[in-house]
Amino acid sequence: MHTKSPAARRDDDDGADEAVPEGVPAVRRCALTALLIFAITHVLLMVGVAAPSKFVFDEVHYVPAARQMLGLAPAAPQLNPMHPPLAKELIALSIRTFGDNAFAWRYPGTVLGALAVVAIYLCGLALFAAQPAALAAALLALVNQMLFVQARAAMLDIGALAFSLLGIAAFLFAYGQRRPQLLFALAGALFGVAVACKWSGLFPLLTVLGIVGVIKLLQHWQTAFGDPQPTDWYRPEQWPELRGWHILLCLVAIPALCYLATFVPLHGMSIPGIFDAQRRIFADSITTAIAGHTYMSAWPTWPLLMRPVWFLFDKAGDSDIAAVVLLGNPLVLWPALVALAVCARDVVAARSAPAFLILAFYLGCYLPWALLPRALSFLYYYLPSATLTSLALVHALTRLPRWAMWAYVAVATIGFLVMLPISAAFIGTTMQGFSRLMLFQGWI
Repeated sequence: MHTKSPAARRDDDDGADEAVPEGVPAVRRCALTALLIFAITHVLLMVGVAAPSKFVFDEVHYVPAARQMLGLAPAAPQLNPMHPPLAKELIALSIRTFGDNAFAWRYPGTVLGALAVVAIYLCGLALFAAQPAALAAALLALVNQMLFVQARAAMLDIGALAFSLLGIAAFLFAYGQRRPQLLFALAGALFGVAVACKWSGLFPLLTVLGIVGVIKLLQHWQTAFGDPQPTDWYRPEQWPELRGWHILLCLVAIPALCYLATFVPLHGMSIPGIFDAQRRIFADSITTAIAGHTYMSAWPTWPLLMRPVWFLFDKAGDSDIAAVVLLGNPLVLWPALVALAVCARDVVAARSAPAFLILAFYLGCYLPWALLPRALSFLYYYLPSATLTSLALVHALTRLPRWAMWAYVAVATIGFLVMLPISAAFIGTTMQGFSRLMLFQGWI
């Protein structure tokens, strides 16, 4: 199945707004589908989310910080100053609404996780201009165990993921437009909010700046392909009305303002206070040496799922256990490596815009971890790239009959269901069942 990419969109000769690309489903139907995806995903993520009633993994850092924001803990010293405040502010808002309990701690994650799945659906629409392909990408994102586990924990990464993916979706819709300024501004605002959850939200924003910079540079050099095609990732006439000040406003100033605004509830309008908060985040997150951790893993091992992160392992009886292991669905993430190779081939051989954009954002969210001096790293840092692999898989599968794509989605879903006893604490399993799921010694 071949569909038009964002790069295939063209303006009318008279300069009117872009026509809707052939095959793009009606906006109303897509909006209703997105709402349905959000509602179903949100409900699924909420089931049993209050189990266990105690902290799991890094919740021990973020929930107390949220309590401090509400005055439920001493004001000094400031708790968890090494991360921006937005995700913790959302946890605090949930505690204020639902009370100080496990459901309230984790409820924001279920909303953000559902938004992340919706964002993948929107990315799929922008890339493939086809409802089935977009739905398949959303389902693969949902049954990727890594997103499911993160969305049910009171941590920061799911917030950075959701807002980053929404920003990527806005950029993808803008990619083929003659006048992308409004969508660029929306993407910039979403990226700024993502960074306000965790500084790793900066990676997709830098990726966007890199893509825009490369295209404008090629245009400045008057570069053109000898045999231009409508699906090319680069076109000399792309964004003719986009100026340098538009880029600075939409992708630098607006993200910065949205990011800094999240510090106002903590520091008011104190510029020195907000500036000092940035200094502390940089010092604590980037330059401070941190001791090793049992579940740490190096970035080259993440795509291979060599070392999971155990969020919880509790005895629930003589032979029963409650376990939450962040691992990722091997039936999604291992085949995704082949799909990414297909994307790389299509960028070189076919100059495919969807393949180029998928690969750019995957690598843009992944490779910066190789450059950071921080020695302590975990598999869940791979979460954005792992979620984006669902788009790579659909890109590869669309060249097969449609039944093959849905058969693969069904197989991936079965893998997800098999892993539920180690993904959701309220289900539980036996030691024998747990041992069967731990296929490799490095997983234990």
